[in-house]
Amino acid sequence: MDKMELKALGKINLGLDVLGRRENGYHDVRMVMQTVYLYDQIRMEKTKKPGIELLTNLFYLPVNENNLAYQAADLLMKEFHVKEGVKITLDKHIPVAAGMAGGSSNAAAVLFGINRMFSLGLSQKELMERGVTLGADVPYCVMRGTVLAEGIGEILTPLPACPKCHVLIAKPPISVSTKLVYEKLDSHEIENHPDIDGIIDGLYDQDITKVASRMGNVLEKVTIEEYPVIEQIKNVMKEQGALNAMMSGSGPTVFGLYETKEKARKAAAKIREKQLAKQVYVTGIHNARRK
Repeated sequence: MDKMELKALGKINLGLDVLGRRENGYHDVRMVMQTVYLYDQIRMEKTKKPGIELLTNLFYLPVNENNLAYQAADLLMKEFHVKEGVKITLDKHIPVAAGMAGGSSNAAAVLFGINRMFSLGLSQKELMERGVTLGADVPYCVMRGTVLAEGIGEILTPLPACPKCHVLIAKPPISVSTKLVYEKLDSHEIENHPDIDGIIDGLYDQDITKVASRMGNVLEKVTIEEYPVIEQIKNVMKEQGALNAMMSGSGPTVFGLYETKEKARKAAAKIREKQLAKQVYVTGIHNARRK
């Protein structure tokens, strides 16, 4: 296989709780992750010239070892002494530095692609084990679907598929540092923990209203204090009929769950009208096929 095209899908957090901080600075989390059908397009092509060439449609993204997609290719090609080279083209659509794991999803897709393209024979589990060395979200992005993530995000348990619904995604024109958000968060000061078990119950019951009503993200308090526009977007989504609306990850992306596409589209139009966000998408959830 000399060429391939892949879709690197983004994610939202239906629930995000922080349980404590480890001595090494990492945080113990408990999260319900969900893949959504908003994706970056990745084209990969074998080259006779050794090494990695990375191209992207966004001028401000690095195209060297500072890019997770590059690191993913480098990791496998060095381990398996791949003599040929690869050209990777990233066509980015997932908002960058926005709490949707775009970079991690790119890395996961490249791990999958390099494994397939050079016939390395690694299983999904083996790709996930290598992925965690690149970032805590990478193993999840290899797995996809509806998943409970624990530890630092690397202990993954598949959950029942999320009931069908429409997802409105809006990213205000700001960038948020995940590292800074976690540094500002003192887990001992968290008073209201989201009902992660309630979300899981809703998934087992296949009740999207129950899932939505239990959603929560402890990082919102930190990020919204810095960027009140996040709260404004949430409020518009709810006023326009969202079952619930929440910030994804460390932000600033906000998503709302809707029972109809019409309601989601009306809310999207209202957010654009109020100029709260330029990157606004109506999409759906993506449920992974489990073997």
